[in-house]
Amino acid sequence: DSVACCLAEPGRRCLKWCGWVVQLARLCLQFIFLVGLSFSVEADVEQWCWRGVMASFFDNVEVAPPDSVFHVTTSYNKDPSSDKCNLGVGAYRTNEGKPWVLPVVRSVETALAADETLNHEYLSIDGLKDYSDAATRLLLGAATKTDNFDDRVCGVQSISGTGALRLAGEFLRRFYPKGKTLYLSDPTWANHRGIFESAGYSDVRTYPYFHPPTRDLDFDRMTATLKAAEDGSVVVLHMCAHNPTGVDPTREQWQLICDLIQSKHHFTIFDCAYQGFVTGDPDVDAYPVRLFLANGVEFMAAQSFSKNFGLYNERAGNLTVVCKTAAGASAVRSQLKKIVRPMYSNPPNHGARIVSTVLANKAYELEWRANLTTMTDRILRMRTELLSKLSDMHTPGNWSHIMKQKGMFSFTGLTPVQVEYLQNTYHIYMMKSGRINMCGLNDRNLDHVAKAIDDAVRKFPEMNGRL
Repeated sequence: DSVACCLAEPGRRCLKWCGWVVQLARLCLQFIFLVGLSFSVEADVEQWCWRGVMASFFDNVEVAPPDSVFHVTTSYNKDPSSDKCNLGVGAYRTNEGKPWVLPVVRSVETALAADETLNHEYLSIDGLKDYSDAATRLLLGAATKTDNFDDRVCGVQSISGTGALRLAGEFLRRFYPKGKTLYLSDPTWANHRGIFESAGYSDVRTYPYFHPPTRDLDFDRMTATLKAAEDGSVVVLHMCAHNPTGVDPTREQWQLICDLIQSKHHFTIFDCAYQGFVTGDPDVDAYPVRLFLANGVEFMAAQSFSKNFGLYNERAGNLTVVCKTAAGASAVRSQLKKIVRPMYSNPPNHGARIVSTVLANKAYELEWRANLTTMTDRILRMRTELLSKLSDMHTPGNWSHIMKQKGMFSFTGLTPVQVEYLQNTYHIYMMKSGRINMCGLNDRNLDHVAKAIDDAVRKFPEMNGRL
């Protein structure tokens, strides 16, 4: 028995030690579990806190200021007044204040809809060739009929005139490093600066253009600035119906501008948004571009068919590039296509096909020119009648600039204070600069607008010395 007890004692000790080991292991497992749970809770809390602080990837995005033109229209649309009048929108309106689909456009759309040979396949990267060729011929005129001239011209369909300007800017930033500085008129279309800055121009300057005391072109200061500019700068010129002033150079002044551009080796981009909207004759309105062409100047021209065809939402544009050689034009086209491909791949078809169909058919083209005359005649009548009514009321100031200015817009000279007063008191909406769209006037609202302007000028006479 004593021997058995001696042998049993180590066994009991072993079992006791095993029990301690099991308890220790159990404690270790519990510790590991609690530590893991703590880390998990901490991670959940950290993630919860992060979500609370940063609820969205877009929390740091600031609200951009509204576009000035579209903001005017938005304010007008919200106004419940029956007397409201929108003179800010840059689009043609009929005497009933309605948008106008040109009759020739209606006819062509009907014909295209019935043509079962047409489809909705992709256009090429540079667009519908018949369209670009027709647009180029409309802009450059008889010169395109000379031998081999077409080989020196590159036409690329664009997303309206805005897209053509952007393509021009993108191309020149890549392939014209000398032209680091770009000049815009002061004032100019509000979108110009944004277009070229987005294309990579960090040095965008202005040249004087409008002379407030005379409501006319500040030609001497304009040319002095361009003469002082660094050789090879990029200069943006409005071909006709300058936006927003409606002030265009005379033919003699255009010749001097052309000479200056050549002597300074500047590169010109023409903004051609209103061809035909000044005189009703697209050939007459294209004089500045054709003058540069006749003088052997290379240039780019951004065309838009929004106004002269009424194709505002079809975004029908064209970038015409005049080169000295066919090889140069071919290279330019290839690089423009390379820019277009990752930007929007290829352009839309509908508006381009309408334009190309009209310009390829003599009967359609004659009808289109008659439609143009209808629009320009109405604009001229509104200018005449507004000036007459202001004259009859002896409104303070000289308002003859209403007739001198050309195209869709008139730079009235009204101050921001007067513009605000017109909006708040008479529900008349226009740009803060005082620019008005003459197409926004009609027989129903003309008296209302004239009387309101007269009242604003008399109530806030601080600007009368400018008129």
